Amino acid sequence: MCPDSDIAVRAQNLSKAYLLWGNPRDRLRQPVRDRMSRWFGLSPKQYYQQFWALQNVAFEVHRGETMGVIGRNGCGKSTLLQMLAGTLTPTSGTCSVHGRVSALLELGSGFNPEFTGRENVYLNAAILGLDRSETDERYPRIVEFADIGEYIDQPVKLYSSGMFMRLAFAVAINVDPDVLIVDEALAVGDAFFVQKCMRFMQKFRRERCLMFVSHDTTAVTALCDRVMLLDHGEVKALGTAKEVCRLYLEERFGAVQSIDAVRSGADPGGLARLQSEDVDDDPVDQRLKYINTSTLRNDIQVFRFDAASQGFGAAGARITNVSLRNPETGAPLAWIVGGERVTLQVEVLAERRLTRAIVGFMVKDRLGQLVFSDNTYLTYAATGFAVEPDERFVARFDFRMPLLPAGDYAIAASVAEGTQLDHVQLHWLHEALVFRSESSSVCTGMVGIPQRRIVMEIADQG
Repeated sequence: MCPDSDIAVRAQNLSKAYLLWGNPRDRLRQPVRDRMSRWFGLSPKQYYQQFWALQNVAFEVHRGETMGVIGRNGCGKSTLLQMLAGTLTPTSGTCSVHGRVSALLELGSGFNPEFTGRENVYLNAAILGLDRSETDERYPRIVEFADIGEYIDQPVKLYSSGMFMRLAFAVAINVDPDVLIVDEALAVGDAFFVQKCMRFMQKFRRERCLMFVSHDTTAVTALCDRVMLLDHGEVKALGTAKEVCRLYLEERFGAVQSIDAVRSGADPGGLARLQSEDVDDDPVDQRLKYINTSTLRNDIQVFRFDAASQGFGAAGARITNVSLRNPETGAPLAWIVGGERVTLQVEVLAERRLTRAIVGFMVKDRLGQLVFSDNTYLTYAATGFAVEPDERFVARFDFRMPLLPAGDYAIAASVAEGTQLDHVQLHWLHEALVFRSESSSVCTGMVGIPQRRIVMEIADQG
């Protein structure tokens, strides 16, 4: 049991209800009706509906600990943080923050759009508890961290969202907070500044308390010791970052797809580890043993085929299933690492006779950028691949899964008829299969290639 002096944030049975009024006049009618009910014995009447944004939320965050808060839009994340920051009053329950709290909530909150950046620095610092002399002392550090140049003396209404975030973050971290609350603020920053902020938060969280809200589970996993998953205003899960983020991802994709994810740490299909003895002639990365036993492994979570994915086509054939499978046993895979051999299997039903069927796939990242692709045309270019009506056929692509940067990926699958240059798309599914790379051994680039051999040696000085 940690002593109370070690607790930075505490919430006990915290609840928040909003009153939803059907008509603006009801705001006046309600107190009048309440008084008449008390004075004249009339039956009570309620002109509003209650919406509970949070219900019975309880947790503690200790100094030197980072708590992540995740959940779908509307689950109560921002309401919770606003109560911790003191800008909202709980309906019931209590919350306490020990020490100075600095919060980045809604973008530009606490800023006057007519004031310059310099004036808003002093205004925001005063709101956060600094006097003029303290702000004078910190001002050079704020300007240096924000790095917005001459715009510091321009009205902030002229700022882009990224510049807004730069200045707000710079002020928030330079008031020496004991508790820093960050609510999706980094979503609008450029890559260089986001990395700068992440470096600061990595250092900050070692000694003080950080509460971090984001839909980016990669960032949450990297920063947070524990994570709380909110669902319809209630705490659905509270535990380690990896386990709770995994549950969130399952629910996130589960709204449109059936999920077959590994929860128990089992090894479906026998491919959770990279095998160096698969094929003697295959290149084997000498670092695979290290990758498999470190936090650098990819941990790719695979979700089931989405038959309702958006698509198009002239009809004549229909894709009925897409899956990643063990190339040895044919078992479907729910969890892989990256770098091992896998089989992408595309199952198709022919609705008419096809004389030259072609099946292909494209792997795209969350921005829609093509990572890699292939199809069956060249393999069957000389003979073609004919299918009769109502026949089912399968295309299998056996390859070594690249090492992928962390993020969301989608596999588009298609079936066509014709040639590489002249064909008709019969059925194309944009997001037939979705998977998530949770952590990565990739340094830079869109994919990592397993290296046959890496050597450093002293050059011959002669």
